[in-house]
Amino acid sequence: MKLGILTAPFAETPLMDVADWAAASGFEVLEIACWPVARGTERRYAGTAHIDVANLSDGQATEIADELRSKGLAISGLGYYPNPLHPDPEHRAEVIGHLRHVMTAARKMGVPVVNTFMGGDAARTQDENWDEARRVWPDIVRFAQDNGLRITIENCPMIFGRDEWPAGHNIAWSPYIWRRILETWGDTIGLNFDPSHLVWLMIDQERFIREFGPHILHFQAKDMEIDRDGLYVRGTLSSGIGWQIPRVPGLGEVQWGRIFADLYRVGYPGDCIIEHEDRQFEGTDDLLKRGFLVARDTLRPFVK
Repeated sequence: MKLGILTAPFAETPLMDVADWAAASGFEVLEIACWPVARGTERRYAGTAHIDVANLSDGQATEIADELRSKGLAISGLGYYPNPLHPDPEHRAEVIGHLRHVMTAARKMGVPVVNTFMGGDAARTQDENWDEARRVWPDIVRFAQDNGLRITIENCPMIFGRDEWPAGHNIAWSPYIWRRILETWGDTIGLNFDPSHLVWLMIDQERFIREFGPHILHFQAKDMEIDRDGLYVRGTLSSGIGWQIPRVPGLGEVQWGRIFADLYRVGYPGDCIIEHEDRQFEGTDDLLKRGFLVARDTLRPFVK
């Protein structure tokens, strides 16, 4: 297992500058953010295009991978987290088209995993969204298979504001849906496991790892703090709005010793990628780096 970072927070910093800092700071692997170039206003922690995958030649792909390798850095996966089940057909087609570009780039770079969301329509039920996923996702899965790739889906419901309430923009967060995903596409789709979401969803983290461990293909380390006053005022039917607070590892409620114990127990074969969404450490690259270093020092004892 190697310890690394998701590059998304460094939206204005070139990839190789991020890589130089990461390598000098003791990180060993990157998950590279691959949103469309010049997309315009995006949600927080999205929109970073560290590789222009839509225009990536074979030579450029090899050059990027080789340069990162020369710095002592591996690539855990290429990351792009849109909503492939968006209710607007034009938007849906656009993001699925770019997801295909990301998969093509992964093949060219020799990266075996692409990380994304399954998506969801916030106005639909879980079952209705699942029916739509069964219609939309077979073509995406076939494209991944044709390119020799696995797809991982993060277990994040994507509910942070009123436009995502009540059902969220990603249905792949509960055992209820994950059992269906793996039964249907388990040979191609696996989990991009992030324990922080299970904290506020009140889903047993250790039981989740025990059940789905063989299907965890990627691991993002983010922490979660529960604002008890916000929870008191809004209640659980607010779906975390106003009381879920993403933190860097070590500053929230995830018990990292137990998480790593269970990941090692189920034989998780991959790396640990720090996902930084902590507002206390953002605004400048120096603050972002400080947050990553807090997370590094928390997690390093478990990653050898």
